[in-house]
Amino acid sequence: MSAAVLSGKELAETIRTETATEAAGLAAAGIPPRLAVVVATADESSAWYVRSIARAAEKAGIVCDVVDLGPAAGARTIRETLTRLSDDPAVHGVILQTPLPGGAALEDLASAIAFEKDVDGANPLSLGRLVAGLPAFAPATAEAVVTILDHYAIELTGRHVAVVGRSTVVGKPAAHLLLDRNATVTVCHSRTADLAAVTSGTDVLVAAVGRAGLITAEHVRPGAIVVDVGTNPTDDGGLTGDVDAGSVADRAGALTPVPGGVGPVTTALLLRHTVHAAARAGEKGSG
Repeated sequence: MSAAVLSGKELAETIRTETATEAAGLAAAGIPPRLAVVVATADESSAWYVRSIARAAEKAGIVCDVVDLGPAAGARTIRETLTRLSDDPAVHGVILQTPLPGGAALEDLASAIAFEKDVDGANPLSLGRLVAGLPAFAPATAEAVVTILDHYAIELTGRHVAVVGRSTVVGKPAAHLLLDRNATVTVCHSRTADLAAVTSGTDVLVAAVGRAGLITAEHVRPGAIVVDVGTNPTDDGGLTGDVDAGSVADRAGALTPVPGGVGPVTTALLLRHTVHAAARAGEKGSG
């Protein structure tokens, strides 16, 4: 029996439709939501992603400014740009696109993004607030994991979840979001001894390590839910996940596809975060 497909496309469309309605209401009230994406790379896959965000934003009625600093931009220039955008009351969301030029580190520069405008949860302050249970935007990819599970009514309370990957972008925030949903969470990583022995005993497996085909049938308990966060480029210009779908499909109970799973929901959540940030700015301005 093949695993059920947990597509993110329909869910993403629902989120985008709701976001467009909220954005229209804010624009009518004189608060047009605005997102700024800072780019300092010539990476083509990054450029494709930024273009997809800009197109989705336009469809949702969100102004999207792509601030292209060029691949030669230094850390100081990037930080000054992020600070300027954070101080601009007309800008409600700020994203720093990766990869970054040599000598520029996301963990250092993201602190220049005001957490109120940190719609992709990159600022370490945002992660700290998330862990402490204070208002903050979670990294959109990590939130997309839980949003998809909710959409398909997959119960998390009391379930054992393995998160493979411990990055501050996906693994760690996803683990905290799952803990908040009363799951029992095990975080696995490159130093985990006998990964398959750990993951094959869990009800839900989240693969977010960035290694194509790492997760195979031996890593999956029969009937388990598998969420594939991986977006690894292939030689033919496509994308493949961290899960070997051909191996896992006959063993898992459900599986997110790549592409078409977590990715579309991530983009939709970035836009929703931007609209929510605009709404909060409006409330603060009128308070």
